[in-house]
Amino acid sequence: MSISETPPPATPGTPAPDEAPAPVAKPVQPRNPLHGVTLEAMVVALADYFGWDELGQRIPIRCFQSDPSVGSSLKFLRKTPWAREKVESLYLFMLRDQKRNNEG
Repeated sequence: MSISETPPPATPGTPAPDEAPAPVAKPVQPRNPLHGVTLEAMVVALADYFGWDELGQRIPIRCFQSDPSVGSSLKFLRKTPWAREKVESLYLFMLRDQKRNNEG
């Protein structure tokens, strides 16, 4: 290729060699109350709202019943999908309950 020649155009959808690829847009989830909420934030909110005793009754798992702590709960919940689903479900119930109590 001589100096006077121009490089071939980039194919559509691919960035030019000197351009960085476009960042991938994160999906916006305005109607998802769990979007952006960490598991730690959920466990802390549930423990504050219900207390560890009631939390252990509502979700009967050992990390909520025997010497409960946020750290031990997170360790268990990250490894146990069914328990995490129960925590997420109870968190959504808590949000609805809070909303209902504030409106009434």
